[in-house]
Formats: sequence, C-alpha cells, structure tokens
Amino acid sequence: MTGVVRIRVPATSANLGPAFDCAGLALACHDVLDFSLLERGSTEIVVRGEGAGTLAPDESHLVARAFRAGCAELGWDAPGLRIEADNGIPQGRGMGSSAAAVVAGLLAAWSLCPDVDAVDGDAVLRLADALEGHPDNVAPCLLGGATLSWSTAGGARADRLDVSDEVLAVVLVPELVLPTHVARTLLPGSVPHGDAAFNAGRAALLVHALTREPGLLLEATEDRLHQRQRAAAMPESLAVIDRLRDAGHAAVVSGAGPSVLVLTRRHPDDPAGDPAAALRVREVAALVPAGWRVLPLPIDLAGARVLREAPEVSSR
Repeated sequence: MTGVVRIRVPATSANLGPAFDCAGLALACHDVLDFSLLERGSTEIVVRGEGAGTLAPDESHLVARAFRAGCAELGWDAPGLRIEADNGIPQGRGMGSSAAAVVAGLLAAWSLCPDVDAVDGDAVLRLADALEGHPDNVAPCLLGGATLSWSTAGGARADRLDVSDEVLAVVLVPELVLPTHVARTLLPGSVPHGDAAFNAGRAALLVHALTREPGLLLEATEDRLHQRQRAAAMPESLAVIDRLRDAGHAAVVSGAGPSVLVLTRRHPDDPAGDPAAALRVREVAALVPAGWRVLPLPIDLAGARVLREAPEVSSR
C-alpha cells in the first residue's frame, strides 16, 4: 500500500419541507471510510454496517465511481484502490447516503492525489452536484450545518446558515426503502402559481426559523409542492407526518423519503440534558409505528472531514 486516507461523512436531510432541492441539514450519523492505494490495479471494497451484503464490492460501487471521477477531474491515473467502509447512514431512506458516498469518494481523490496540496471545496461541490444531480444533500454533507444551495452557469454553489442552538433533529426511519429516482418520478411537471408562491414564502420563513426563531418551525415547514404528490409511494410516512403536525411537531419528509424528519427544540443553556427536549422526543416516539427507528441526532456542524492521512499503512 502506498497511501491511505480516512474520510468521515455525515447523513443529511434535504428540502426541510418547503425548500425543495435547495436546503439541507447535516446530521450526526456518519459513514467512515478508509481509502488505501494499492500497487496492483484492482478495486477492493469491504462494507460493514448499513448496506453490508447489498452494496457492490467492486468498481461499480458509488464511492469508487466518485473516486475515479475525482481522479479524472484532477488528471490523475490512480493505481489500485481498497475501500473499507463502516456505514452508519441508512440506505435508501432519504438520509443522503448517496450524497455521502459521492462526497467521500471525491474527497479521497483530492486527498490522495500526489499533485494536489489541498482540497478544492468549490470543485468538489461542483463535481458532486454533477454526479448526484442536485446539490441539496451534497452541500450540507460537505459543509456541515444547514445550507442553502443553488445552480449557476458555472455549477453548484452553496452557503451555510448558523442554526439556532435550540434546534434538535429527530429522524424517524421506517423499514421501507424508497430510491430517490422512484420518488422523483411522482412529481408533476408543473405546479399552480399559488402553491409556488406559498412555498417561496415558507422557504424564506424557514431560514428565519432555523437561525433566529425556532418557535416558528411548525409553520415554516409547511409544503405544497412535493410531499403530498409522493404520498402514494410512502402513505405511512405521510400519515405519521399528519399525526405529528397535528400534535404540534414540525415534521416533514426527509429528502425523498420515506424517513421523516422532526425539527424540535431544546433549551439553549442545557443542550445535552434538557428534560423538556427529552420529553418532546418521547412524545414524537409515541406517535411512530412499531418497527420504525427513532434517532435523535445533533446537527453535524463539521461536515465531511479528512480524519487521518499517512504515507503508508500495514496490510490487513
């Protein structure tokens, strides 16, 4: 082995209700991947945790494809590659597992390329958007926190929001798997002008609620553009959202679903042990069907990180 790098990437939740395809939130649930360059030209992949036994163990794996795309962008003909992935992000549940895979592969290419001194975050975001198809998950995965992202003629751009310390995320994960491309086929080609205007107003309010006034999150997460339109693919998720919102909880579809994201509040002076926040999590859990996972997750402020670099490692 001639080089190794460890990459940690967070889960993400996109849309956050009304901000379809342009807002996302990084969550403290991670995949950790070790990339090792090999002298021989093969690709070896070991997956542990989420996706073990189902994800491809070869060059067709999304992480490996993103790594090779990064190498092509850098003009680097990389040698053989071994990837060991310890995955904590649920697959196919609307928690940004594919965005995490793309970001991890690209960061590994930049980190291991011998002709590169530092990661070019703008280039990684642009290429990740091109590979993923939209930047709402890759932006918070790369930057951490909450992000707003948009597309320009030169590629994707993004910026971070300073989320209020009172905001606490709870992700509700069903057993159902729903690929993003399937969920997107259910969206209409056009929407009424009134619905578009409604969502534009709520998306603006969402920024204020996330950063300054978390008490407005219930109203700020209302949506008319994409959640009901995809109800046929995840009726149980929409039923859970209705129960939670009727009880006063800001619940939305996480990304393309079927997971549900709940944005609740905690006391800013006691974020670790606030009993009121714990009570709200229990209230949320009581409205979730049996078999669903309830994951209270802090917001990941760090984003994707290169945790370890070394010129060589011993064989495993």
